[in-house]
Amino acid sequence: MSVVQARARRIPEWKIKEVEELAELAKNYRVVAIVDLSKTPTAQLQRIRRKIERKFGDKVVLRVAKNTLFKLALKKAGVDPSPLEPYLTGTNMFIFTNLNPFELALALEKIYATKPAKPGDIAPTEIVLPAGDTGFKPGPIMSVFGKLRVPIRVQGGSIWIAKDTKVAKPGDEISPELASILQKLGIEPIIVKLKVKAAYEDGVVIPADKLILDLEAYRRDVAQAHLTALMVGVEIAYPEPQVLEIAIPMAVRRALAVAAEAGYVTPDNAEYVIGLAVARALAVVAALGDTAKELGIDIQVAAPAAAAAPAEEKKEEEEEETEEKKEEVSEEQLAAGLESLFGF
Repeated sequence: MSVVQARARRIPEWKIKEVEELAELAKNYRVVAIVDLSKTPTAQLQRIRRKIERKFGDKVVLRVAKNTLFKLALKKAGVDPSPLEPYLTGTNMFIFTNLNPFELALALEKIYATKPAKPGDIAPTEIVLPAGDTGFKPGPIMSVFGKLRVPIRVQGGSIWIAKDTKVAKPGDEISPELASILQKLGIEPIIVKLKVKAAYEDGVVIPADKLILDLEAYRRDVAQAHLTALMVGVEIAYPEPQVLEIAIPMAVRRALAVAAEAGYVTPDNAEYVIGLAVARALAVVAALGDTAKELGIDIQVAAPAAAAAPAEEKKEEEEEETEEKKEEVSEEQLAAGLESLFGF
């Protein structure tokens, strides 16, 4: 009998079966996530597993296996395990799935179990002792409540907490007294989550820090990208309804601005061009101040209609005169006036 045969016979049957099952999973699922279990208590792990199975059903397969067996299974499945070796240390659980790895990581981030606090633990969230009967008999424990500044009263031979009381804020270290009270009250403030080390998909290893996306930042980036694309479309007048709704009014405004700068007047833009010219003339006069009077420039600005309050008949006469004057002004006269204003 050869040495190789002797060693093969010494391999336990369960290991061979384990490698075969893991290899089959690696073939059937395109994604595998490696989860660190080194600091996860067994009781909390079981609770988390049940929550994952309820959420995903048969979309995921959870397996706790030895790292050596997992590497052998990957080789058997035709997958090079070397990119994953940095993550195959300590105790791990492997999650096989066809879900998007980012979707899986975000879901796992929201699944947790709780455990009792120990002295020295850090409060993950605000801890509040609820008002009501504690079930404790009056005695030395009352001094513990006093040290924690929890208002109590004795009623019916039992200690009652008088009102909801905050005993720790996020980041506080839990004292021995608080840990003792919390355990006695059955309050488990410490949150236990699965820590994903990495995910592997179709030959690509995604580290944990890349798996958890900042969704708000991602939404902002997508919105900014959409806005940038829209502005590019507007600039090139891309023939899409959403783009043209912005591009056409913008083109009109730009055409009016060019016409105003060039002093080019048409029946459609006359009001805008002349109005802009008048506004500029008034701005120049205002900037000159007293110098305008010295130069003999005197432009009178009409008072608001509300302040003048002319009679109805006078207003009608003025409007008729204005219309007549408008009709009398020829295009040549308009052009000449604009030429003198803009200096063409």
